[in-house]
Amino acid sequence: MMAPMRTITLNNGVTMPQLGFGVFQVSTEDTYDAVREALRVGYRSIDTAAAYGNEEPVGRAVADSGIPRDELFVTTKLWNSHQGYDEALRAFDTSAAELGLDRIDLYLIHWPAPKQDKYVDTWRALGKLHADGRVRAIGVSNFQPAHLERVVEATGAVPAVNQVELHPWLQQAELRAFHVRHGIATEAWSPLAQGGALLSDPVITDIAAKHGRTPAQVVLRWHVQLDNVVIPKSVTPSRIAENFAVFDFELDGDDLRRIAELDRGERTGPDPDTFG
Repeated sequence: MMAPMRTITLNNGVTMPQLGFGVFQVSTEDTYDAVREALRVGYRSIDTAAAYGNEEPVGRAVADSGIPRDELFVTTKLWNSHQGYDEALRAFDTSAAELGLDRIDLYLIHWPAPKQDKYVDTWRALGKLHADGRVRAIGVSNFQPAHLERVVEATGAVPAVNQVELHPWLQQAELRAFHVRHGIATEAWSPLAQGGALLSDPVITDIAAKHGRTPAQVVLRWHVQLDNVVIPKSVTPSRIAENFAVFDFELDGDDLRRIAELDRGERTGPDPDTFG
């Protein structure tokens, strides 16, 4: 038996699973089966985005799962080309229709795209969606402290979540501390640094051998113990199950110290200050 899923409570009182299933770079053809398998294993949070092009199969998998809707947590995101107040409202309608859902659990601005200078108006649109009951919680993705400060100062509304690139090579300590001070949940995308080299790092493999776990499980457990929300992705059933089995062991202080020392400030994705 796997240990029960942990949840976090967002700053508006909504409860969110700490471990979710991501579908970034999962093809339209593979998404339905991958999400169905994840839900079968026990995941109850699914993270997609308009830009991924797979909201429709996510919605079908959720509908066909037979799991009561109130037991599931569905996140999607608004893409850069749809920033702006009216554009954001229209984009939400499109995403909701693709997902086949009347209400989305978490809606995020995918990137601040600061050169467009529309993210404050976009954030106001998300506030309207929340006020209208169409979204249970609203947040952002890839926002830096300056972007967060600006939306809060302009609107008074603090994002519930900031989903950012975060892994042992990019630990984002300053940003995570900002989140703690302002009651924003940290959610990690690319939590395994796209796998590969990180999972072969001698520190990670040594800790994995010590606990009788895989390197991926060690990294995901590290996220859990930092209180991050984490959304690994895979289309391989064995890995989908493996990534879920991270709540029945614990890293000790020495493990956490050694992983902390791996921080390189190294991104695998774009720079939020210039992208978009």
